[in-house]
Amino acid sequence: MAIRKLARMGHPILKARAREVENLDDPEIPRLIEDMVDTLRDEGGVGLAAPQVYAGLRIVMFMVPDERLAEGETESVPLTTLINPVIEPLTDETVLGWEGCLSVPGLRGAVPRIARIRYHGLMPDGQRIEREAEGFHARVVQHECDHLDGILYPMRMTDMTTLHFVSEMRHNAHIEAEDEV
Repeated sequence: MAIRKLARMGHPILKARAREVENLDDPEIPRLIEDMVDTLRDEGGVGLAAPQVYAGLRIVMFMVPDERLAEGETESVPLTTLINPVIEPLTDETVLGWEGCLSVPGLRGAVPRIARIRYHGLMPDGQRIEREAEGFHARVVQHECDHLDGILYPMRMTDMTTLHFVSEMRHNAHIEAEDEV
C-alpha cells in the first residue's frame, strides 16, 4: 500500500493513450489498484485513472457518494474499479456540468458530457461488469475514461470563460450573490 505522486497537466503520460491490461494475473495489477485506492482516499477525490499515477494502463476507479448525487439520482455508487473500460453513448443529449481534476489542481470548468451512457469492463477479479449511468455517475465515468485516451477536461470545454481557480470562485461568491438582485 502506497500513496503515489500525481501526474499534473503537461506531463507526457497524461497526453498518451494508455495500454490495454492484457494479463489480470500480473502481480503488479493488484498492487497498482491498491495504491490507486490509497492515493484517491488521500486526495479526497471521487475518481482516478492509472495514468494519473504514472501507470499507462487502462484502469480507472470512481465512486458517487451521497453528497454528489445529481437531482433525481437516488443511489450512490461504491468505489468501483474498471479494467479496460468501454463507454457507449445511449443518447445524443449532452449536459453541462462543473468538473475538477486531481491532475489539474485548483481549477474548475464547465464541461459538456453525454447525458446517458452504458459502460463495461472487467473488475479486478476478472468478472465482467456492465452498467448504465446518467447524472454525476455518467460524468465521473466519462471523465476518468478520458484520461485513458490522453484527454483532460479542459480539452472538452466549449467555453473557456468558465475555467476558474476554485479559490477565486469561493472568494468572489459573495460578490456574485450581491449582484443577483
